Amino acid sequence: MDLRLSEEQAQVRDLARDFVAKEVLPHVREWDRAEAVDRGIVRKLGEVGFLGLTVPEAYGGSEGDHLAYCLVTEELGRGDSSVRGIVSVSLGLVAKTIAAAGDEEQKAHWLPRLTSGEAVGCFGLTEPDTGSDAGNLSTRAERVGGDWEITGAKTFITNGTWADVIVLFARTGGPGPKGVTAFLVPADSPGLERREIHGKLGLRGQATAELAFDRVRVPDSARLGEEGQGFRIAMSALHKGRMSVAAGCVGIARGALEESLRYAGERQQFGRPIAGFQLVQEMLTEMAVETDAARLLTWRVADLIDRGEPFATEASMAKLYASEAAVKAANLSIQVFGGYGYLDEYPVGKFLRDARVMTLYEGTSQIQKLLIGRALTGVNAFA
Repeated sequence: MDLRLSEEQAQVRDLARDFVAKEVLPHVREWDRAEAVDRGIVRKLGEVGFLGLTVPEAYGGSEGDHLAYCLVTEELGRGDSSVRGIVSVSLGLVAKTIAAAGDEEQKAHWLPRLTSGEAVGCFGLTEPDTGSDAGNLSTRAERVGGDWEITGAKTFITNGTWADVIVLFARTGGPGPKGVTAFLVPADSPGLERREIHGKLGLRGQATAELAFDRVRVPDSARLGEEGQGFRIAMSALHKGRMSVAAGCVGIARGALEESLRYAGERQQFGRPIAGFQLVQEMLTEMAVETDAARLLTWRVADLIDRGEPFATEASMAKLYASEAAVKAANLSIQVFGGYGYLDEYPVGKFLRDARVMTLYEGTSQIQKLLIGRALTGVNAFA
């Protein structure tokens, strides 16, 4: 669907589609089985400019608008959501956050490395006992002279074992969101231990990790933004991150639809292709309609961001709808494939495994409903 794409946006989409065809799709099954994406993909993503989208050229970025970013994220989601996650986190949650909240020295030091693929970033928010309630973090940062000393743990951290820098959120004050501060923590800091999480249902090629901080010391110059502004910085990043997740989900749903259409046209039963069966067409139709609806909801968010208008509620709507639509599309795709959909020789099983986590991270579907409900009614159901 090329609704109002500019020539530049269409070129970016085509570049991403070609990149996925050459650099991702030939390796997807191998990476999934090995539970490891080839780290060399990071440099390749940087070389084509995908790690610098929307970041100013002055800091090594490739600029572009947020719709172009969505187009790239959709294509990567169509190819391998583990690769999409590298971009969504290292660029979407880390580089963009540094560009928005960092001082000149922080931006000059980290952004050229992140946008080129020389360095990778991760987003240290989720804790073993704190997921949806991000305002009640237990990881602490305490002043020691002119430095900060950090102790605590983070989990389910995408890019965690690959990262060179961590955008870390820690408690520096009293309870609640106002006591949280953000820091840029080099991943080679003494006292930091990282352990990769294996055995995941989906996103198996992605480097997902647990991080343990034992009196990790950083200078005050590593503080990102003002003291006590960490929760606001985290939520700002996650609002845009939900758009990225939604675009990746559109890619999963589209992939499931395309594979189902191909298979339904080839698979013969009772002397004719199953594409001619009414109930198969019903499933294909549902997938097509919901994929397009999810894409348009996602593009609306990109348009609002690029026009400088509020977008948080629309981002929650897009993330909620697209993630649930991706799960449904992948599930229907397995139904179209029948028993063959249960084998990893075919891609649709992986689509379902990867889609399932999309309803959980960067705010569960239930959290999105409460955020949307609060915006609609003015009543806070979190209290």
